[in-house]
Amino acid sequence: MKKTIYITRKLPGEIVDKLSSQFHVKMWSEENVPVPRDVLLKEIEEVDGLICLLTEKIDEEVLSKAKQLQVISNIAVGYNNIDIQTATDRGMIVTNTPGVLTETTADLTFALLMAAARRVVEGSDYLRSGEWGAWSLMQMTGQDIYGATLGIIGLGRIGEALVKRAHGFDMNVLYHNRTRKLEKEEQLGIHYREMRDLLQQSDFVCLLLPYSPEVHHLIGKDELSLMKKDAILINTARGGIVDEEALYHSLKDGEIWGAGLDVFEQEPVSLDHPLLSLPNVVTLPHIGSASVKTRMKMAHLASDNMLSVLTGGEALTPVNTKK
Repeated sequence: MKKTIYITRKLPGEIVDKLSSQFHVKMWSEENVPVPRDVLLKEIEEVDGLICLLTEKIDEEVLSKAKQLQVISNIAVGYNNIDIQTATDRGMIVTNTPGVLTETTADLTFALLMAAARRVVEGSDYLRSGEWGAWSLMQMTGQDIYGATLGIIGLGRIGEALVKRAHGFDMNVLYHNRTRKLEKEEQLGIHYREMRDLLQQSDFVCLLLPYSPEVHHLIGKDELSLMKKDAILINTARGGIVDEEALYHSLKDGEIWGAGLDVFEQEPVSLDHPLLSLPNVVTLPHIGSASVKTRMKMAHLASDNMLSVLTGGEALTPVNTKK
């Protein structure tokens, strides 16, 4: 008898076809609407594998309903949406999709940095609204990128890729990481700083660290107060790393100059969120890895993890190991 997998969001046909050749596949039919909680709780009961997105909270309640679940394949690098400890205790393998989205996310991070610094979105809105009149000397002036100091918090794969882009703009790159990387300092020409020093010295601060409870609101009122008044904060990691209320007040009161945000603590973000009211914030709907090629690579890696585990092989990119 074929094993059964459940997919929590509509995936491209070639992915579904690949999985259907080996398994009985059930899939939530909506592409842009998350699977309802009650549906997920029901579907999880009789499946051997689950392919999910960050939007699905795979917590103890969900896992306790699963009678035969062997593998959870998360289409993302991060996996803070999954209760890893409970999955491990229940003998379930959890996988993610690292590596394939590194360059694409680094591209988006630098694009967001540039858009915030040069007021690209604000300038486009200014033109389209009919406000653009005569040219004036200080009209829509932003911040220089070339030769500026970039501070990266979290020097993983994406952070290293961002360094290479920054070098093209002759930027001075500082970094802070849980563990210092001496070899990377020499290879990439970067400089380690303690958090306080990085915040004080950087023109741009980019958050690229994985989320965990230990880094919840890592950037709050005190940290923002250390930054330069003309500094820009960029977050393409996870929304929970930043205290959004503190960031709002810091931007509104001119304590820092601007921000570029691809992520929010609650997603999708509410249209009445205070940060969306500020002209000095560029906001995006969590599209760091959103290129056609990269998203397809992520989906293929997630399905390959599923195929490997459920046919008796090893996970390709495991997050945990069986207890």
